[in-house]
Amino acid sequence: MNAETRTATLVSRVERKEAPRAERLTPEQLYRACDPTTLGFRTTDELPDGAITLGQDRAVSAVQFGIGIRDHGYNLFAFGPAHIGKHAIVRQFLEERAASEPAAPDWCYVHNFEEPHRPRALSLPAGTGVRFRADMARLVDELRIAVVAALNTEEYRLRHQQIDEEFAERRREALSDLGKRAEARGVALIHTPVGFALVPTRDGQPLGPEAFGGLPESERHALKATLTELEAELERLLHQVPQWQRERREKDRALKQAVTRTAVEALIDDLAGAYAGQPDVQAYLAAVKADVVEHADDFRAAPDENDRGPIEALMTRAGLLGDRLNRYQVNVLVDRSGAHGAPVVYEDKPTFQGLVGRIEHVAQMGALVTHFTLIKPGALHRANGGYLLLDARRLLLEPFAWEGLKRALRARTLRAESLGEALSLISTVSLDPQPIPLDVKVVLIGEPVLYYLLHALDPDFTDLFKVAVDFEATVDRAEPGSGSVQYAGLIGTLARRAGLRPVSAAGVARLLEHGARVVGHADKLWLGLDGLTDLLKEASYWAGTAGGEIVEAADVERAIEARLARSSRPRERLQEEIARGTIAIATGGEVVGQVNGLSVVELGGFTFGRPSRITARVRLGGGTVVDIEREVELGGPIHSKGVLILSGFLAGRYVPDEPLSLAASIVFEQSYGLVEGDSASSAELCALLSALADLPVRQSIAVTGSVNQRGEIQAVGGINEKIEGFFDVCAARGLTGAEGVLIPAANKRHLMLRADVIAAVRAGRFHVYAVDTVDQVMEVLTGVAAGERDVTGRFPSGTVNCRVEQRLEALARQARSFRMGATDASRA
Repeated sequence: MNAETRTATLVSRVERKEAPRAERLTPEQLYRACDPTTLGFRTTDELPDGAITLGQDRAVSAVQFGIGIRDHGYNLFAFGPAHIGKHAIVRQFLEERAASEPAAPDWCYVHNFEEPHRPRALSLPAGTGVRFRADMARLVDELRIAVVAALNTEEYRLRHQQIDEEFAERRREALSDLGKRAEARGVALIHTPVGFALVPTRDGQPLGPEAFGGLPESERHALKATLTELEAELERLLHQVPQWQRERREKDRALKQAVTRTAVEALIDDLAGAYAGQPDVQAYLAAVKADVVEHADDFRAAPDENDRGPIEALMTRAGLLGDRLNRYQVNVLVDRSGAHGAPVVYEDKPTFQGLVGRIEHVAQMGALVTHFTLIKPGALHRANGGYLLLDARRLLLEPFAWEGLKRALRARTLRAESLGEALSLISTVSLDPQPIPLDVKVVLIGEPVLYYLLHALDPDFTDLFKVAVDFEATVDRAEPGSGSVQYAGLIGTLARRAGLRPVSAAGVARLLEHGARVVGHADKLWLGLDGLTDLLKEASYWAGTAGGEIVEAADVERAIEARLARSSRPRERLQEEIARGTIAIATGGEVVGQVNGLSVVELGGFTFGRPSRITARVRLGGGTVVDIEREVELGGPIHSKGVLILSGFLAGRYVPDEPLSLAASIVFEQSYGLVEGDSASSAELCALLSALADLPVRQSIAVTGSVNQRGEIQAVGGINEKIEGFFDVCAARGLTGAEGVLIPAANKRHLMLRADVIAAVRAGRFHVYAVDTVDQVMEVLTGVAAGERDVTGRFPSGTVNCRVEQRLEALARQARSFRMGATDASRA
């Protein structure tokens, strides 16, 4: 009796209540097609624009809430699968909201005359910063002319000369008075190259040392006393000269300031009037006025290098010394000219300095120096008053960028600094700019794993990013009705936005079917906007090469097939090695303890199924099931868990009153890499049961599905790729009608198989079975009834379960006999 006959006569061989049988699936159950006639249009040009937020109600609600609430810490983290259009959807909402909000102000840095190392930050209405910078540059030019002109007038020179003459006259009078008094006492005040000196005289002529020594002693003592007294007066007089010079300079400075104030006051006041509503600007211009009056010489010294020292003049000619008037420049950090609404900024390279700004330095005479005009803005400056979008992965990959962002959000201020200064890695002349108040809504976009890791490991994360925006990867598929029509509208919208050809109803139907295949669920549709747009571009290209103006189903199919062809080299090489026999996969005959399992391989975004030979061996032992993959560290934890479940199943179903006395080993043959997942645990259990029952297994049937300790078959992933992978092996060898695949019944809703597989099933040359239990699997694989315990607690004779239990009982008896023999031997 062959396997097909045994399968057909299962129930007649064992008298029992009929158990559920494996379900042979029909072609209609293997693929849920979309009828183009139910869509209600000819091409997508007839459809209005569909919302790109289709199926994203939860995410849309979260975005609207996050951008609406203005309290601190309510920043957003948008996460979901890759390529579903998270960035486009979030940005659309941000731009719509930003358009209705007032424009953010300009920000400028100017010189701080009181603390030069702390530049002042000025907030100006949008678009005013550039005008203020030009006004200040024009003011400096006008001040230069006005100050130079005022200080070169005849009146100023006369008053300046008068002050100098007053000082000179005062000095001459004091010295003349001292000279007269000295002369009356026989002493002369003379002017030498090294200063003034007092010498004794006789008859109006100075006495030399010899003549002085020849005088009577009393006269000498009198002259010495007179000289000492007069020298003290001379010293007091000379000490007063610097004070008189300071008084002269103060008078000169007061004169210069008065003249300068008169010359510049009107110019600066006129500019201040143009910014009457800006108190910060008013305060800055008042400081400018005071500084101009105080440093009027800077305005006439700049063009004249003769007033500078030789080193200073040399540095100026070499370009190493800036203009003294640079302190009146305006550094426009953020310019909102032409802006309408709040800013929406996306930073594609979120480095530390790219976010918080930087302070640049220039080399001068071997040293690094800086200036407030070298302060550069970051993304937070540009987005201040609006919204900032960041890619979470890129942000976390940049050193210290995440910490810099958190610090700015916590402090609600922006402080530009270099990374070296922030980490105290360099010590050089730098600036400490006045912090700028920060009012920004930050939106991070990334994968779910990043959100959950940050939520679990970073205590600051929950305080700063309180709004989770969770995007869906799929949407329910309605047939016929609104779901498919809305999806068709989405397809039309994406095609129009990308400037592509319209898509026919048949083309939309094929895209719907492909979307269900991508997500691995016949009742779902794919929401990958980026991937869907790429597929539309490729289909439109193929339509163009065929001379069509509309994208038809054939163009979509060609685009899909071309994608597969570009990526399918690994799958083709694998199939080639199987066909050559290098990789041993049997598709015919029967073998004890050997089952064809199915796994999935993903390389470069391309997923394909791979059949694997799974074998099991059994002998007397201590009740262990050895996973060879795990022993050599090629099995992942989930796969190892699946194998350990097999021991629980055996212990729970068979010989409940006896210890398990087997030693079993299970292995994926010709496996040279990591094996992970539990989708092959049902195939491993079947191989083990076959080895225990000594029942051969049909090699024309492959098995996939995980199993629990109760023997129930559970759903697995990649079901379509697994079925197609085994089908390709069988088709290459020629289908006989005996080939097929056993899948979990829970996976029926996930089936969206290729057209060639469905054609083979329709022709009866290939089969797909849906099973709920391992008993159903064993019945199909062996053609022998699985068997259920009767009222006496025994399995019917000849069934799979009966044969397994009998083998385990025999192993238990052997174990007892072995232990008794060992005990007798030890006693002897």
